[in-house]
Amino acid sequence: MRRAGQVVREVLELVRAQVKPGATTYDLEKAAEARLKELGVKAAFKGYHGYPCVLCTSVNSEVVHGIPSPKRVLEEGDIVSVDFGVVVDGYYGDAAITVPVGAIDQDKARLLKVTEASLQAGIAAVKPGATLGDVGAAVQGVVEGEGFSVVRDFVGHGIGVQMHEDPQVPNYGMAGRGMKLRPGMVIAIEPMVNAGRPDVMVLDDGWTAVAKDGSMSAHFEHTVAVTDTGARILTE
Repeated sequence: MRRAGQVVREVLELVRAQVKPGATTYDLEKAAEARLKELGVKAAFKGYHGYPCVLCTSVNSEVVHGIPSPKRVLEEGDIVSVDFGVVVDGYYGDAAITVPVGAIDQDKARLLKVTEASLQAGIAAVKPGATLGDVGAAVQGVVEGEGFSVVRDFVGHGIGVQMHEDPQVPNYGMAGRGMKLRPGMVIAIEPMVNAGRPDVMVLDDGWTAVAKDGSMSAHFEHTVAVTDTGARILTE
């Protein structure tokens, strides 16, 4: 899974470098697809329940599962969340980043900073004997402490020989509640954070989820293994 995680990170960093005003989300898709072909590695998302692309690219108020399109041109001041996964030798890796397009305003920059900090707080809560509630509470505490909201319609997940496995990993919860973590488990922790209310709706394409109130949204994710000494991030 570490090998899968390293491919995920390499491709996400390649895509990050392509994010600039005037690029389309489909440009990002083609760059990722070309690198996967060079590596001889299979994308996790393409074909999953009929999803058409290797990346999910969600711009501004789009929360998750945005479909890359040659018609979606990135503009100065936008933010774009890129979610990506692969399967290597039968094992999955999955991660997400939100990237500024050129210079962004302070509100968007703060949203990105807080969302990434909430992911780190969730990871820091991972250790043997901790619970999924500990992880969710850590994420939620950071997000709501800064006046943002945690999306509840989508959650993190177990990951291994399938992309989505039990257990679900909510980005909210009560410390001490839920399944206990033990060495050998691997989970994808992925806060999706809205600047406004947490409510989302899915567009007519059947995939793209957007903040119902039109507020900005950010998304960061790592695949994290539980070890005897705590968390090991497989996608950094």
